[in-house]
Amino acid sequence: MSLNLRILPRDGYTPKIADLLAMLEYTRETTLKAVQGLSRAQLDFHHGIRGNSIGALLAHIAALEAAYQVRTFEGREPNDAEKARWLPAWLLGERARQAYHDHDLAFYVDLLCEVRKHTCEQLSRRDDHWLLQEFDFPNGKLVNYHWAWFHVFEDELSHRGQILLIRNHLLPKGATASA
Repeated sequence: MSLNLRILPRDGYTPKIADLLAMLEYTRETTLKAVQGLSRAQLDFHHGIRGNSIGALLAHIAALEAAYQVRTFEGREPNDAEKARWLPAWLLGERARQAYHDHDLAFYVDLLCEVRKHTCEQLSRRDDHWLLQEFDFPNGKLVNYHWAWFHVFEDELSHRGQILLIRNHLLPKGATASA
């Protein structure tokens, strides 16, 4: 996998949205590189009773992006069907470990790609001014769409760090990635 290390203009996207998309894509490329070659057992491994598995963290990354899609592209909170689909991944912990167990890497890659495809399609319909629109978080804090989409890749970067920690330091001896 050859990582793109440039943020450049992009056909079909306004300048700031193109920059944001480049950052989202770089973050995703490095996340996928971090999990390349992991087995089902490795994706399911978690350290201790409160630890999250790599699979659950990958599902969380997709779920968070899906939540911000609903909030910023549709201007609403997730509905009951969306909550049913994503709640374990949003909350992580035991519910996520149970919901995201015994899946191969392709399952998680497909989930991430499905969500990202929708993001790219929707961002191509927006302009830089759209990024300035605001909404209130449930805690009452005011944020704009630009910050929201920054948070999508910032959250992924944070969880990629956890994934690397699990992969490189916590997987049981002899259970290293086969890549």
